[in-house]
Amino acid sequence: MTVFGCLLLVLAAISAFVRDADVLGVDPLVLGGVLAVLGVALIAVGVLRARRRRASGEPHPVGNPFQRARALPRLIREARRGEYGELPKSRFLLWAGAVVYLVSPVDVLPELLPIIGVTDDAGVAVWLLTSVSTATGMFLRWERNRRGSGPALPRDARQG
Repeated sequence: MTVFGCLLLVLAAISAFVRDADVLGVDPLVLGGVLAVLGVALIAVGVLRARRRRASGEPHPVGNPFQRARALPRLIREARRGEYGELPKSRFLLWAGAVVYLVSPVDVLPELLPIIGVTDDAGVAVWLLTSVSTATGMFLRWERNRRGSGPALPRDARQG
């Protein structure tokens, strides 16, 4: 979540300081301010969630975003074989539905509405990326525990 918050802060800076024309009828400074507030809020929520997870002793995802991205094909392969049963099959259907929603021209809120029209797509995209990232991070933890190698990551996840 903090990664997406940082991405929103970058978009806010680009919108506020680089753009000189209105974005869908909205002043770039206003759009930049809204994106900055959302970015800071996402970063704060991400930090609070991480602290709460550490304090409760709940297992947390491991690996950086690149390791998690490389683990996604292995996650799908292991789940299809039935060896990794910690991810429900319905999750894959939800992920596929989110991708279809993002690429389809039909939206709950049309893009013609300034700022608001993009929020449904942004919300689905953030949920999808967060869900996939968390699932692959937990899969990396499962792989680590299954191999019994302790803190070392799998050979192809160590690079990078």
